[in-house]
Amino acid sequence: MVLLAQHGESEIVKLAIPGVPMVDDYCFSDPLVMTVEERKDHLMMRKIWKHYIAADWEAQKHDPHLFPGKASEELLEKFPPTIMMEAEFDMCITEATRLVVIPGSPHGGSVLQGMGVCKLYWETMDTIAKEYIHG
Repeated sequence: MVLLAQHGESEIVKLAIPGVPMVDDYCFSDPLVMTVEERKDHLMMRKIWKHYIAADWEAQKHDPHLFPGKASEELLEKFPPTIMMEAEFDMCITEATRLVVIPGSPHGGSVLQGMGVCKLYWETMDTIAKEYIHG
């Protein structure tokens, strides 16, 4: 979405619905202020960002291409319409606090068949599709 906004092409996306809003570098902050889930997974998340997602961590750690939460207000205003949904017990909950949270859901709750949170997730997605895409 950052590239779309930078190139003035956001209009080609009617609605963006990222499923796992890993949008900022919160896992690199003080673990004492994190939720239980964030604290449990913050070291693993740091490794994932540094060694698997970033091509050059030192050069990219402040780049909105890596962390869209670091984009300027001006750039954020150019993003396509976006709805991000987050699980209540996910390790990315704090960076998603301004976004929609699925109550009672763990990380990956949308794919845990048989759990009520899975049904709630897909009902919410259905409403989003009806209201924002088809409506």
